Amino acid sequence: MTDVSVIILTHNEEKHITRCLQSLHPFTNKIFIVDSFSTDKTVEIARSLGATVVQNAWVNYATQYNFGIEHTPFETTWLMRMDADEYVMSDLADEINLRLSGIPATVGGIYVKRRVFFLNRWMRHGGFYPIWLLRLWRRGDGFCEQVWHDEHIKLTKGESIQFSHDIVDHNLNNLTWWTQKHNHYTILEMINLLNYRYKFDQAETVEARFFGTQDQRMRYLKEMYASLPLFTRPVLYFIYRYFVRMGFLDGRAGFAWCFLQALWYRFLVDAKLMEVNIRVGNDRDAIINYFRTEYGKDIRPKQPEQVGQS
Repeated sequence: MTDVSVIILTHNEEKHITRCLQSLHPFTNKIFIVDSFSTDKTVEIARSLGATVVQNAWVNYATQYNFGIEHTPFETTWLMRMDADEYVMSDLADEINLRLSGIPATVGGIYVKRRVFFLNRWMRHGGFYPIWLLRLWRRGDGFCEQVWHDEHIKLTKGESIQFSHDIVDHNLNNLTWWTQKHNHYTILEMINLLNYRYKFDQAETVEARFFGTQDQRMRYLKEMYASLPLFTRPVLYFIYRYFVRMGFLDGRAGFAWCFLQALWYRFLVDAKLMEVNIRVGNDRDAIINYFRTEYGKDIRPKQPEQVGQS
């Protein structure tokens, strides 16, 4: 087995967890799952496939993931992040087996490509492939940045390289589940966008750089997006994804994906931001109180010792 262990977060993932774990077995048997008290068979299935499972109360993705990094029982040189609805392609498993042990000590992290499936079709166009994500890093050289949504692993030292092959994000739940999930994500996205203006949280995050890695460039573009007018920006984003980046080449599934992911979702974020302004205006403390009372989200700045704790 390669000197790498994998950390996965789960909550009611019985549809996906077998596929995910079986894709990891060709290169590691060291799998650590942090489960937020699933009520289905997720934990039972994971343990039957050899994973080590602990349960921890959910706060947000970053906090849960940093809990996993801090409490993993495996003393491997490398750590890897996976989501339960993802799986590693066999070519990437082979590449990890062949290349990981020979990576120079100056390298702290490795980017891999993610391909997204929607309505059982690979979204090849619209700027959604390749999406480069830092998914492997040396123990002690990275952590999950403390943002409310769209979290990335941030390297603390070392350079990064790219592997050639892919992981696949293919969620098997239905479209009602997808829209309900993204409706929840709009709350987290609102907090992120408001944070650019009000600086609720000064936690260390991935640097925003246009001429950097893909996650740095995406962070830069998100900050630029946040400065655009409400309701104009989701329309422009849809036009960019569907027409400029040719998302229409992915057929009917591609149209549904671009419409829902690039227009509907972000339009709903803007509508909820408008609601915040109507309800409480621009007062920072009033906004903090609004999210606590309306959504149960405490967006007050965290003390340093809270970051990464359960």
